[in-house]
Amino acid sequence: MKPPAGTAVIGIGNEFRRDDGVGWAAIALLCEREARRPLPSGTELARSDGDPGRLMTLWEDKALTLVIDACFPPAAQPGRTHRWCVAPGEVPHPAAAGRQSTHGLGLAEALCLADSLGRGPGRLIVYAVEGADRSLGMGLTPAVAAALPHLARRIEEDVRQHSRGTRRTSLGPGSPLA
Repeated sequence: MKPPAGTAVIGIGNEFRRDDGVGWAAIALLCEREARRPLPSGTELARSDGDPGRLMTLWEDKALTLVIDACFPPAAQPGRTHRWCVAPGEVPHPAAAGRQSTHGLGLAEALCLADSLGRGPGRLIVYAVEGADRSLGMGLTPAVAAALPHLARRIEEDVRQHSRGTRRTSLGPGSPLA
């Protein structure tokens, strides 16, 4: 069995549910930007509807997985972005019953299932973008759309930093990338 390598950047969402399409919009922007400044070799950009089986296939054998998804907290500040670095072996608790989602299962449930099957991602970074509107329709609200350029830069930085870190011969316990 070969060690995990490369990076998967996965935008989760539904482009027909307004701000829930932020993950897909982020992937489209990253593809556009990559034409001018390519990402490191082994980086795959993908869109997903959040189906656990498809997510597992996308992050399988990847050393780093970045996931972009919308979130809709009760007191949302549309466009505010949260970055969550998941510790190895850490599995979040699924969202409370009755939550509202445009996905059949959320990312937390997909991670729990993947972990129980031994098919969880390697290192995982999650970007959750607060949305305002998940009604039927296309197009992001202005505040969420305005957050995309900064989000794309942060993701590119994470991918490049990880790529530089994996080229080193060894990482000591005190290394910021260990």
